[in-house]
Amino acid sequence: MCGIAGFLAEGRAEARAAILHRMIRTLVHRGPDDEDCYQDDHVALGARRLVVIDRNGGRQPMSNDAGTVWAIHNGEIYNFQALREHLASRGCCFRTRSDTEVLLRAYELYGEDCVQHFDGMFACAIWDARTRTLLLARDRIGEKPLYYFAGPQAFVFGSELRALLAHPEVPRTLDPASVARYLAFEYVPDPYSILAGIAKLMPGHVLTVSPGRAPRVTPYWSLRFAPDRSATEAEWVERLRSALDQSVRERLVSDVPVGVFLSGGLDSSAIAATAARVSPGTKLKTFSVGFAERSYDERPFAREVARQYDTEHHEIVFAPEHVLVLLDDIGRLLDEPLVDPSFMPLYLLSRLARHTVTVVLSGDGGDELFCGYPTFLAERAIRWVQRLPHPIVATAARLVDRLPPSAAYGSVDFLLRQFFRGLPHRSDARTQLLLGGVPAWEQSTLWSPEVREVCAGFDPYSELMLAIHRSGIVDSFERLIYQHVRFYLAGQNLATVDRASMACGLEVRAPFLSTAIVDLASRIPSGWKVRGWTTKYIVKRALRDRLPADVLRRRKQGFGVPLAAWLRGPLRPVLDERLARERVARQGLFDAAAVRRLVDEHVAGVKDHRKVLWALLMLDAWCDEYRPTMALRER
Repeated sequence: MCGIAGFLAEGRAEARAAILHRMIRTLVHRGPDDEDCYQDDHVALGARRLVVIDRNGGRQPMSNDAGTVWAIHNGEIYNFQALREHLASRGCCFRTRSDTEVLLRAYELYGEDCVQHFDGMFACAIWDARTRTLLLARDRIGEKPLYYFAGPQAFVFGSELRALLAHPEVPRTLDPASVARYLAFEYVPDPYSILAGIAKLMPGHVLTVSPGRAPRVTPYWSLRFAPDRSATEAEWVERLRSALDQSVRERLVSDVPVGVFLSGGLDSSAIAATAARVSPGTKLKTFSVGFAERSYDERPFAREVARQYDTEHHEIVFAPEHVLVLLDDIGRLLDEPLVDPSFMPLYLLSRLARHTVTVVLSGDGGDELFCGYPTFLAERAIRWVQRLPHPIVATAARLVDRLPPSAAYGSVDFLLRQFFRGLPHRSDARTQLLLGGVPAWEQSTLWSPEVREVCAGFDPYSELMLAIHRSGIVDSFERLIYQHVRFYLAGQNLATVDRASMACGLEVRAPFLSTAIVDLASRIPSGWKVRGWTTKYIVKRALRDRLPADVLRRRKQGFGVPLAAWLRGPLRPVLDERLARERVARQGLFDAAAVRRLVDEHVAGVKDHRKVLWALLMLDAWCDEYRPTMALRER
């Protein structure tokens, strides 16, 4: 695991070395154990390393024997041992035990197609001095981030925005359209970033660039569905159990201690149970975070799994006091604005885990691939409601809007408001609204006059709709899975996990995202994933003898934080300070009176504006740290 950075640019060697050093020093948190760099007349490559495998032999940048190909790599290639054997049979010789050398040798043999052979989470850069070509690649699902800037004087890349901004050629100009995307999605979806001119390499894509030439970005993988309706339930159960066992076994390979994030939900419980089963004789370490607010607290379920498998279990309780302490530092920790409130408790949990382990396994990806979210059931309910006469639906929507807001997790009033709010929209935009975000027509009431003029007519959902259309997927459930994986998982959930864990120098591995399990999920018909009103049916069947009945039967509960109540109580001073009229007006993005109305309505308990208020707070905290310039007259 590493933080990587570099650039293509000519100039004095001393000046270029100083720039590269500044860039990689911003990534110390991602790689606290080691630092090294390489440069020639065209390229500069740097890496900060978190040592997980082959402490002495895995230093980066790493070169081939002739010194003509150099590689830096963030992440893990889980199939590196099998791939190493295959490459050795083709005549490749190895000096180390590291997966970085396997990546390097695979490039020597297969060129750009080497990425087709990798099963892992990775963002890598390979410089081929023979052809003067730099190749960047990102893993299939998007577990590891990679940003780039293609300017007239330099091509710059890095694991995080902060690394790019350490290069003098990279501007820090806020992109109003990306602020609109941020509000609409609660993150900035790939390939965009919050700053104009800086892009994120999309998952499953490679980029090639040479000095003096524009970069070329091409896909090497995308999620495709080929349902096999010939297999029985028993066969799917056995295939899933076998694939999960193998994936967990591969992700336990490490030269440092490994643990498991155990939330008490189905997916993390499945990973903990499987890890305990495939590593008998090892005392598994598990880590959970909870809340004093009972409806948000999943620790009782986590404890039940921990007891069943006799793990060494660790817990923390997240409270408003933690928010007050972390908020001033949140912009630095996030690197790019992100609304997801689970970031803060996940950061504290990562900090706790890092005291005893360097790697943890998580359950990320199970809900997206196997239809675990309520959004997969919402479309069925919406189709039924849409058959009702319009006056009845309109009356129901007005009645729901008048319900008093509740502070409990997954309260009926909150779910019904989200449901009716998304009802008028087409299915893909409706699903995004159910997941969270502010559509363009609601955003227009928040913008300052200058931003409203710049963003007039801009639809932040247009790229979402275009991506789903281009996928060519017809089946409604498969379209929903594609949307959840391509956007929600890659843009929000994996980004949250990556930033929170890497801020502590902790590596998180997600067994559900192995190539084998993703391929298996794409072949399981949707009827085995959602059976009636039961979500993740086939996963529950596969785990029925491995997990407590309470865990298997409980309703889906996301990693929620009781923000609604906290913002009315202990966090109210934060609202009054950071969203004060003068401060909002000075920033220039939003209408101060409109923002104040949201604050007053929420604090009075008239409306529940927790999501948009938290989005504004996170953006304000990020701007505090990064001080972007505003070019609101430009489009």
